[in-house]
Amino acid sequence: MHPADVTLEQLGLSTESGGLAADYISMDEHEAVRHVRKIWGLHTNARRLATEKDDTFALVDEAGAKFVLKVANPSEDENEIDFEVSLLQHVAAIGSVPVPALLPSWDGETLVTFVDEAAQVRRARVMNLAPGIPLDSTDSNSSEREKVGEVLARLREATASFSHPAENRLLVWDVRHLSALHPLLEEVPTLWQRDLLEEGLYRFNRIKGQLEGLRSHVLHNDFSRSNIFVEHGHPDFVRSIIDFGDAVHTAIAVDVSTALLNQLPRNARDDGGGDIFGAGRDLLSGYLRYADLTDEELSLIPHLVMGRVVSRALITIHRAALFPSNSTYILRNTEQGWNQLKWFLARSPEEVSQTLMQNV
Repeated sequence: MHPADVTLEQLGLSTESGGLAADYISMDEHEAVRHVRKIWGLHTNARRLATEKDDTFALVDEAGAKFVLKVANPSEDENEIDFEVSLLQHVAAIGSVPVPALLPSWDGETLVTFVDEAAQVRRARVMNLAPGIPLDSTDSNSSEREKVGEVLARLREATASFSHPAENRLLVWDVRHLSALHPLLEEVPTLWQRDLLEEGLYRFNRIKGQLEGLRSHVLHNDFSRSNIFVEHGHPDFVRSIIDFGDAVHTAIAVDVSTALLNQLPRNARDDGGGDIFGAGRDLLSGYLRYADLTDEELSLIPHLVMGRVVSRALITIHRAALFPSNSTYILRNTEQGWNQLKWFLARSPEEVSQTLMQNV
């Protein structure tokens, strides 16, 4: 399907379509403990983790071993969940990138279907808890960020050999579909923010035609600092990559732009202060030691980063209005994006491209 033909409903942003807009009855921690004991034979306590659209719990058993229980939103497509689980297993089998291990149930299943206490059909898996701490909870130096880039390159290589019937799913977090989010501008409450986003959409539309011919395959597509577990002093620095929930068949340049978005400074300014791509350039240097990018991909990546800033604002503002009880989590990265977007729009597209490539 051509990106221009995609609708909000197909991207899961209407209450009728399910996906990110679907509401459901959440599972509490006591129920999670009961299911884990019955299905996996684990005696644990449970602590809810903040997530975008499902029920996820940190588990600790009687011996102190740590796990994560992930219970999908009842509206999530079964084939898409199988795609995510199968991709995780594929990467684990290759062994070049550390990822969580799935724990089999009593019946030997890694993806289990059951009916919860609210009579909803749920699909769940248990994984070992990744060693280390999330990168977004700590600082990193230049050499550590280069190691992060090396892991992204190895992950790209690992996922390139994977295929699945659901790999071409329509995913709202695939920035190729940014133009379809234009109707969400009407929901942005503040005029100056709406104007910024509209200008960002206009600039993105000028380059979107170049995306169709880019190299693509199945990719992680969510290489955010919260999904990268690290350990200072460890020779590899990166201990585990988690959360394949946004994986999709998309452009390699899109995958890299997602990683660079998550290296932007939180206090970016629009007056020329600082180097917005400083940390991202370290990551890119490490990446290019293990994987190639064409000149066209390199020129488009910074504009895809800007597109991700725009899409993040539109999607999160929309979803926060739908689910005000979860708005703090949904909007946790939105505020920083306004100055980031100002930085991009204060420069010509040519200057933005050149800024990324300095000293790479």
